[in-house]
This record gives sequence, C-alpha cells and structure tokens, in this order.
Amino acid sequence: MSSTDLARLALPSGPGSGAGSAAARLTRRQKAAIIVRFLLNEGADVPLTDLPEGLQAELTTQMGSMRYVDRTTLTDVVAEFSEELEAMGLTFPRGVAGALSALDGRISAQTAARLRKEAGVRQFGDPWQQVCNAEAQHLLNILQSESTEVAAILLSKLDVTRAAELLGRLPGPVTRRITYAVSQTEAATPDAVDRIGLSLAAQLHEVPPTAFENGPVERVGAILNYSQAATRDDVLTGLEETDLDFARLVRKAIFTFANIPDRVNPLDVPAITRDLPRQDLAPALAAAMASDDEDLVQAANFLLDSLSKRMGDALRDEIEELGTVSAKDGEAAMTAVTNAIRTLEAAGEIKLLVPEDDP
Repeated sequence: MSSTDLARLALPSGPGSGAGSAAARLTRRQKAAIIVRFLLNEGADVPLTDLPEGLQAELTTQMGSMRYVDRTTLTDVVAEFSEELEAMGLTFPRGVAGALSALDGRISAQTAARLRKEAGVRQFGDPWQQVCNAEAQHLLNILQSESTEVAAILLSKLDVTRAAELLGRLPGPVTRRITYAVSQTEAATPDAVDRIGLSLAAQLHEVPPTAFENGPVERVGAILNYSQAATRDDVLTGLEETDLDFARLVRKAIFTFANIPDRVNPLDVPAITRDLPRQDLAPALAAAMASDDEDLVQAANFLLDSLSKRMGDALRDEIEELGTVSAKDGEAAMTAVTNAIRTLEAAGEIKLLVPEDDP
C-alpha cells in the first residue's frame, strides 16, 4: 500500500460508503487507523513517513484514542478499503518533488534544477542521508568552509566512526573549534537541522563533475612523492615563488622519508618493518643516518627507537656492517620504505597522522 492510498482514506470527505455495514458508523480517520493497525499486525511495511506531517499527527492521535474493534467491523473496513483501491484509476505524485521524480529525464535538466531551487524541495529523499553518504573530500570541504555551528551539526549527524575519520584529517585548530561547537548544539530545533540538511544537500548537487578523482594538491603531491629529492626541492621552491599558499598545501600532501617522525604513529612502526624486505630497510636507515640532512637522521632514529630493543640493536649492527651506501641506492631504499607505509595506509592497516598547520 502506498502513502497515496493511505492519504486518500485518511482525508476527510464525508461519511464512508456502505451505509448498511458496521463500517458506516466510523469516520474516515478511524478507518485509516484500523487499516494501519491491521497492516502493521500483519507485518506489512506502511510508508507513513511519506504522508504530510499533519496527517501523520492526526493518524497517530486517532490510533491513540481507539481501543477495540470487533471482527465484523474490521472485515467491513478492509472490504471497503479494497473497493476504493480497485476503483482508483490514477494517482499523481505528491508535491513538486514527486512530480520532478516522475518526470526525471523527460524535462530539461535546467528546468528541473530551477524548479527544485524555487520550490526548495528534496531531490532524492532525505537530504541528510545524501549528505552523510557524500564523499569524504566533499564533507571535509563543507567542514572547513561552513560556519563552525553548521560544521558541528554536520558532525553530529554523521556516523561516529566517519565523524572521527574526518576529524583526523582536519587541522588541529579547526578540529578543536568544531568539537567545542558540538556542545552548543543542544538547543538546535528539528526544523533548523532540516534546513541545514537541505542547504548542504543542495551544495552537493551543485558540485560539477570533474575529470580528475583527486584535487590538484593531491595530484602534485603524489607526483612529488615519487620524484627524486633534488627534483622535489626544485619544484617546491618554484611553487613557493609562484603561489605560496598552494606550495604549503602541497608540502602537507607530500609524504617522504623525512616526514616519518611527524606522520607515523610510533606504535605502527613494528607493523611497517615486519614485512619490509631487509635489503630495503637497512640501506634506507644507513643512508639516512649518514646524510647531512638532519630530518633524515631524525627519521632513521625515530624508526630504530620505535622498535623493540632486540630488533633495533640488530638493525644497528646490520647498518654498521653495510658501511657506506651510495646516494642512488639509499634514495631508492628510502622510497621503498615510504611506499610500504603508503600501501599499509591504503589497506587500512595503519593511519598516518595529519600535520598541524603552520602558525
């Protein structure tokens, strides 16, 4: 049974049919309550949420006021409802949203978009369901571009695991502002939350399709991750001269051997080194420790100190036995280590830390 069928029965339109039956003494709302109760008892899925809120409230009140209906009356009400359904020739979708769904693909996209915007309707059901199912990057953009209050509402509507994941990808100051704002959302009304959901869903639908899955920062960062150190430094220097803000974002997106202490949880180091070939790990550590770059030396010591004493001492002995590692072999080994870390992150076995924004 559709919500249209139920609404037809529940709407007041004078006494029911069947003057000689037990159902004739009942109002249409009473009959609707009986039909809903009967269907629920039979385990049917009754789409009451599709009814207008006024009808939902009236139906609930009516059901709460009724106590007992005998079998004869129930039989008459069901029979009358079946007759009405059989006599129904055609039904129309309720409201502009339903009409737009029915005409999807048959009117121009421009007309449909204008009607949705003018009527403020939901394009595809519950707007919050659309928002919560959106891609992580879109949600991150909303959390950082909207007001702190709206971001707090969005965070509260998300599944807790997804909310935690997004918080972990935001800069520290932004995370702290949003989480504090959650404590101020207690007085938010359902209507206000609904309007926010509609606004955010509309933003998501207005996002144009793009040719690339990732943004420019992620694409440049991924390229520089696999570039030689000299090339990477030269490109970053040029970017800083051209667009300092973009260069800072790219630096945050880059993950190299020198970034390990800032981005890797010490507890994850044993998992990283467990399956990493020793012919990559030891030369990488040896090259880093012999480097003039203090960041590389710190990264090597960080990995060694995060291992068990036995494992760390064994690696130090192996590094000493290796002696000098050529710059080419050392860079290749360090790249293999960072690639292994990225692979583990992509598989969900570890989670890289998000670097803090520069003050």
